[in-house]
Amino acid sequence: MTSIPDLNYHIDDSNIYETAKDIIMKVKPSWERSNLKFKVFDEGITNKLIGGFQESSFGQAKDIVLIRVYGEKTDLIIDRNAEKKNMAELYEAGLCPPLYATFENGLAYGFAPGVTLDEKTVRDETIRKLIAKEMARLHIVQPKHISSKKCALFDKLKEWLKLIPESFSNREMNEKFKKKIPPKENLEAELLELEQCIESLGYPTVFSHNDLLLKNIIYNKEEGKVTFIDQEYGMYNYQPFDIGNHFCEYAGIGEVTDYSLYPDKEYQLSWIREYLEQWSRLTSGPKVTDTDVRKMYCGVNKCALAAHFFWGVWGIIQAKFSAIDFDYLEYAVVRFNEYFARKNEFLALQ
Repeated sequence: MTSIPDLNYHIDDSNIYETAKDIIMKVKPSWERSNLKFKVFDEGITNKLIGGFQESSFGQAKDIVLIRVYGEKTDLIIDRNAEKKNMAELYEAGLCPPLYATFENGLAYGFAPGVTLDEKTVRDETIRKLIAKEMARLHIVQPKHISSKKCALFDKLKEWLKLIPESFSNREMNEKFKKKIPPKENLEAELLELEQCIESLGYPTVFSHNDLLLKNIIYNKEEGKVTFIDQEYGMYNYQPFDIGNHFCEYAGIGEVTDYSLYPDKEYQLSWIREYLEQWSRLTSGPKVTDTDVRKMYCGVNKCALAAHFFWGVWGIIQAKFSAIDFDYLEYAVVRFNEYFARKNEFLALQ
C-alpha cells in the first residue's frame, strides 16, 4: 500500500481557504496558487467539504482536490486511521478516488466526476443495476489492514451507546430527547435482540461501505459507472446490511425524509437478484436461485432495522457534539420512529 503523507496543518473556520491552498500546493505542486478556486460542498452532515481546482482556458475544472475537515468530535465515532487505510486500499482496487494526504483534522483526496443521486434517479433502471453490481464488487474486497473478518457492527453500536448523553443543556432539545428517544437501557435491550436475530441468520461478513446514502453515490453517465464515496464508516458487516441501509436511504434525508419511498418487495427482489448474480460471477459461485433471493430479502429487511438503529444512535451523539447546522436530534427521532414502526413486520420475515 502506498505511503500517504501526513501534513502538519490544522484547518478551522478562520483559515479554511488559505490553509486549504497550502495543502493543495503540497499535493499538486505544479498548480498555480494564485489561480486556485474553490467550490463548497454543503450536503454532508458529518464533515465540512470544499474542492480546490485550477480553471482551464475554458473556465472548467479538469481536476479537483477535495479537502475534508472532520466534524467536531467525530473521532469519537469514526476510526480515522482505519478510514485512511480503507481509502488507500479501495483506490488500489479501483473502487474510490485517490487519497493524496492527511492533515491534523482532515483529508485531501481525489474527486469522482459525475452527479449525486436523488430519490428519483436512484430508481432509474440503469443506475440501480450499476449500484447493485458496484456493491458486489466492493463486497469481494478484503482489505489487508483489517485482521478480523468478524462483523464489527454490534461492537461499534455498543461503543456508541456509551457515548449517548444523559441530557442536553438546551431545554427544548432536552425535552424532545426525554420524550421521543427511548432510555439507554431500553436501547441496549433492543440492540441485544437485534444482534441475536441477525447473527442467527448465518449470513457471511463482507467489507461494507455502511453509508450508501444518495449523496455518497456518484453517477458518471459518460463512463456508464457509479462510484461510492466517503469510506469513513467502512468495516466488516453482514452481507445484507449495505443493501438494507441503502434501501432506507431511498427516503432521502433531513426535512424531505419520506419512508413511503422505501422499496416494495417486488422492487427489492429484482434489485437483490441483480446483486447476487454479480456476486456469483465475481466469486465463481453457483447459479442464483429464487430461494437465494428470498433468503437475502429476509436479511436485507432485518438489516434495514439495524441501519435505522445505527443512524438513530449516531444522530443523538452528533446532536451533542457537532457544530454543523443540521437537526441531528430530529433525525435520530425519525430513524427510531421508523425502526419501531417496521420492527414487528421485518423481524417476522422468514
